[in-house]
Amino acid sequence: MLRRRNSIELKTPVEFDAMREAGLVVARALAMVRETAKPGVSTADLDEVAEQTIRDAGAVPSFKGYHGFPASICASVNDQIVHGIPARTTVLADGDLISVDCGAILDGWHGDSAVTLAIGAVSDGDLALSAATKAAMWAGIEAAVPGARLTDISYAVQCAAEAAGNADGITYGQIVEYGGHGIGREMHMDPFLPNVGKPGKGPRLEVGMALAIEPMLTSGSGETVELEDGWTVVTADGSRAAHWEHTVAITADGPRVLTDPGTA
Repeated sequence: MLRRRNSIELKTPVEFDAMREAGLVVARALAMVRETAKPGVSTADLDEVAEQTIRDAGAVPSFKGYHGFPASICASVNDQIVHGIPARTTVLADGDLISVDCGAILDGWHGDSAVTLAIGAVSDGDLALSAATKAAMWAGIEAAVPGARLTDISYAVQCAAEAAGNADGITYGQIVEYGGHGIGREMHMDPFLPNVGKPGKGPRLEVGMALAIEPMLTSGSGETVELEDGWTVVTADGSRAAHWEHTVAITADGPRVLTDPGTA
């Protein structure tokens, strides 16, 4: 039985198991996209692969039709941060960096995950950017424990991004307008989860909560611009961007990553 605490939905272990099944569908779709993403392939091709994988599993793409979004994945290339619309005219080239965000609904439950992929021979700087973003995501996941506050996750993400930047000799731009969110029977639920912030603020994390943790970093400033299509968000300075995301359950045994096939 679903319960709500301060408008945040709480799930049972059985319901987390159902979310895990949805999460594994998303993981399979992203794995197929990873196999397909090569120079000469369009982002529309990637969208078709993801949608077919999702539907073959008996699930439904959660992005397609969501507030009018026309595709099953967000495919954000190079300076695009998030919400890029797949297109036949967007053909991947050697050296591109693409972030792919994917969601699926299975038996009423949502899974949501994103990866950043290197196409062909990508620069060391772009590889470092993606690695820093992924590390920030995992730092946030590790902070998702019962008794912590919501912004303890935000602070962990921010600190990990800053530490990676110090190690790489660059100040990564951190995106503040977009962040993570609650997830369950709906894709976007309370609470909004910022990727930067002071620790110890916001609702206390409880067993039964589920969050999509999704940092986005750039190799330049954190300023963003939304394109005229009403969806695609790009860096204001043309710098490259990376985006990583997992759906995470908060359990008595610590965070359970529902969209990672390598975890239980």
